[in-house]
Amino acid sequence: MSPFLQFARAVRGVVRVQRRLRGPLRPSWDENFETLATILHHYGKRSTHLPLGAQRRAAQAILPRSRVVAETQFEAVSAGGVEAEWFRREDSDESRVLVYLHGGGYSIGSLNTHRDLISRLARASGALTLGVEYRLAPEHRFPAQLDDAVTVYDWLLERGYDPKRIVIAGESAGGGLTVSTLVQLRDTGRPLPAGAVCISPWVDLEATGASMRTNRRFDYVDRNVIRTFAKRFVEPSQLTHPLAAPLHAELHGLPPLLIQAGGAETLLDDSVRLAERAEAAGIDVELEIGEDMIHAWHLFAAGFDECKRAVRRAGAFTAQCVLGSDAPEAEGYLEHEAAHAGPHASENQRSGFS
Repeated sequence: MSPFLQFARAVRGVVRVQRRLRGPLRPSWDENFETLATILHHYGKRSTHLPLGAQRRAAQAILPRSRVVAETQFEAVSAGGVEAEWFRREDSDESRVLVYLHGGGYSIGSLNTHRDLISRLARASGALTLGVEYRLAPEHRFPAQLDDAVTVYDWLLERGYDPKRIVIAGESAGGGLTVSTLVQLRDTGRPLPAGAVCISPWVDLEATGASMRTNRRFDYVDRNVIRTFAKRFVEPSQLTHPLAAPLHAELHGLPPLLIQAGGAETLLDDSVRLAERAEAAGIDVELEIGEDMIHAWHLFAAGFDECKRAVRRAGAFTAQCVLGSDAPEAEGYLEHEAAHAGPHASENQRSGFS
C-alpha cells in the first residue's frame, strides 16, 4: 500500500471517531467526503511551505484519474506557440470547442493534473475540448498566462472555428483567467465566444472576502496560501489590476456566464461578488452554489455523485450556449452523462478511502 493510502486510511479512522462524537462536519458530508476534505484541508494550508517543485509533484499525485480518461483521445498541439492538447471523444462535435484553463494558483497544476476533469467536461458538453498548458508563475509572471490564453483563442479563429461555437471554462485561477480573457478579448475588439464557465473562480488576489474566514475550517484554500500564490503571480502594485484580479474589471458586454461555487469554500465570496458585478453590468449570469461543497469540487468527480452533477451541469451549460436553451441536443447531454455515471458506492470504493 502506498504511503498516501496508508495516510488516507489513518485519517479516515480519525474522521470516523469524530463523526461519532459530534456528527458530520457539514450536514451533507458522508464519511468518504469528510475524509477527503480533511486530507485536503490539512495538506492545503501547509502546502506552500514545501518547495514549489514538490507542490507541483503533489498536485499530480493527489488529483484522481478514472476510466473517463481511458475513453478520451489526446492530441498535443502548438496553438500559436502555446502548448495545448485536444481532448477528443468518439462522439465529440468537432464544430464546437470548449477551451479549458486549469487552476492551481497560476503556479501549479497542468493538463496532467486536470486530465480527469477536462475529459469529463469533454464528455458532458459533447464538444471538442482544448486544454491549455499556459506558462506558470513565478517563472512567468502576469500577464504571461493571459497572453497565452488570448493566443490560443486567436489560433482557433485563424483555423476557422466560429467564435459563436466556442466556450471558455476554467476552475480556480483558471476561472479568474477565463474572466480576464473575456475582458481582454472585448477590449481588443476580438469577437467574443458564446459563453463561459467559471468554477470556483479566484478573482480577488487580496483575499478580502468574508468567506475566507467563515469557511476556513472546511476548505483547503486559506488566506496565507492565496497570498503566496498572488506573490508568485503579480507585483504588489498589480494586486488590483483588472486583468489579474477581474473582480475589479468592467464586465459590460461579456457573453453569458455560469459561475459555480462551493457553499463551504473560502473563495465563495469571490463568486458571489463576481456574479453581483456581472449582473449589475447587464450580463446574463447564473450563480450556482453547491451546498456544503469545497473549492473546485468538480475535481473529485471520480468519487462523488455531487461532483459528477456539477460537471454535468457545466457541460450542459456549455452545450446550451452554442445550441440554444431550447435545443433537444443540449438537454440530452445531461442524460448522456448520467447514463455513464457509476453508482456512488462503487466510485467511492475505487477512490481508495474505503
